Amino acid sequence: MPHPPSRRLLLAHLAAAALLGSAGTALAQSAYPARPVTMIVPFPPGGLADIVARPVAEAMGRELGQPVVIENKAGAGGGIGMAQAAKAPADGYTVLLSLSSFTVIPEADALLGRPPMYSLAALRPVARFTADPTVLAVRADAPWKTAKDFVEDAKKRPGAINYGSSGNYGTMHVPMEILAQNTGIRMTHVPFTGAGPAVVALLGGQIDAVSSGPATVLQHVKSGKLRVLGHWGSGKLKSMPEVPALKDAGYGAEYAQWSGLFVPAGTPEPVVQRLRAAARAAAADPKVKEVIANAGSPILYQDTPEFERYVQADARRMADVVKKIGKVE
Repeated sequence: MPHPPSRRLLLAHLAAAALLGSAGTALAQSAYPARPVTMIVPFPPGGLADIVARPVAEAMGRELGQPVVIENKAGAGGGIGMAQAAKAPADGYTVLLSLSSFTVIPEADALLGRPPMYSLAALRPVARFTADPTVLAVRADAPWKTAKDFVEDAKKRPGAINYGSSGNYGTMHVPMEILAQNTGIRMTHVPFTGAGPAVVALLGGQIDAVSSGPATVLQHVKSGKLRVLGHWGSGKLKSMPEVPALKDAGYGAEYAQWSGLFVPAGTPEPVVQRLRAAARAAAADPKVKEVIANAGSPILYQDTPEFERYVQADARRMADVVKKIGKVE
């Protein structure tokens, strides 16, 4: 039986509204971004995350046609800024430039029995920019000339040597704990809000050592203020080819500090693809490559699928490391 005219008119209006709605959604996504994008950096200026974020944000902004504005949100080893990003609207207007403590903090929360600041599932990996072994840096006037000197002195004076970090279970704390586990030494941990403040404290004599990304200390090594005793990787570092690997000294300590871009889970796929393309273009930009390489951390780019697998594998490794570190309040 034919529909009455009024019902046919209603159905026609509903169909038209549905078409307009889907077209509007597509238009909104294709028009992304229509305003500036905020890039949360969960550490203060001066550390690796900030060093990578600034040239990357500028290059991504050129590619997107809108500014990418950095917001440094430090605290809790990066956890405060990461949590803020995880809770942000999934619309592509808030992104996160994180370090490898991203995979550690949820494990630490679970170990300590405290409410999680965020879950790994709340943030989606988009692109990795760098992945460097951390380096063991001391002042140039320190008595240790080699990693062996450092370890042997720490064995003789348990707890006397103190080191700074970006916070409990952060990217500067974990490698030092790995070294301590592998050598049987005990050091005193002094947490700061980020790598920048920790290095300032090292330069000022308030602490004795740090484990940080090469980019954070390279300028001070070149100026003769700091000395690097070893690194947590394999082979030679491009920025410091003269520095030996700790595992070559028989200590078996390995750790990589990586930096990568994330978005809140549920961000529309067309928006993720725009950000993915912008990140890829930034990583390939000669100016970005030069700035980050000069800082001591060459680009080691991973696109979304590869980076997702990398993060999953890193999370499994760090779960074991955190369990071995145990509770640190």
